[in-house]
Amino acid sequence: MIRLSQIRLRLIKSIKESGLSQTEIANKLNISVSSISHMLKGDIMPALDTLANLCQILDLDTDYILCQDIKD
Repeated sequence: MIRLSQIRLRLIKSIKESGLSQTEIANKLNISVSSISHMLKGDIMPALDTLANLCQILDLDTDYILCQDIKD
């Protein structure tokens, strides 16, 4: 079973590895920096379109972010 905490950890890791700041990512997604911060804290999950665009910006496979590579 996939947990939201796993997705959050992958988002954190991917953003750190990207070298982009939260401000840069927020600007590219046309969302507030506080929205990025809330995503990384696990307070909210991004909308599907935001998640898809975030994966594109970070050059990530959505299967990775959604933990589809984890086998039960």
